[in-house]
Parts: sequence; structure tokens; C-alpha cells
Amino acid sequence: MDLANIIFAVTLPIALMSVPIFAIWTQHRRKLVELQGRTAASTAYQELEERTRILERIVTDKGYDVAHQIEALRDQRPMNSQLEDRDSVRVG
Repeated sequence: MDLANIIFAVTLPIALMSVPIFAIWTQHRRKLVELQGRTAASTAYQELEERTRILERIVTDKGYDVAHQIEALRDQRPMNSQLEDRDSVRVG
């Protein structure tokens, strides 16, 4: 037997056994990537859901109405500050 036949006889079984192992490994990697994608999507969904709950709590909270009242008072402040300036000129 020459060297080429010996190398062929050794490498052929190794190559034939490598194909199913590679297929199993590829399938495992595909499932792993899919699972990681689901986990990432689930985490992002949970974060968005939590943010939505917080926003709902803010909007339905009485404090939200108070914030609007404060902003309304701020809108009226220039008129009041003009009156205060006018009154301080009279006094001074």
C-alpha cells in the first residue's frame, strides 16, 4: 500500500463522521441565536411595557393635573410680574 492510499483510508472515515457532527453543531448554533433573539425581544418588550405603565401612572395621577396648573400659572406670570414692577415703581 502506498502513502496516498493510507492517507485516503484514514481521512475518509474522519470526513464522513465530521459531516453529521457539523450539521448538529450548525443546528445548535441556529437554535441558540434564535433563543437569544427571542430573549432580546422579550426584554425590549418588558422595558417598553414598564415605561408604558409609568406613563399611565403619571397621566392618571393627580400630580399630572397639578403640573398643568403650575404651567398655567407660569403662563400668567408675565402679567403678574408687570403689575408687580408697576407697583414697585410707585412705591420707590
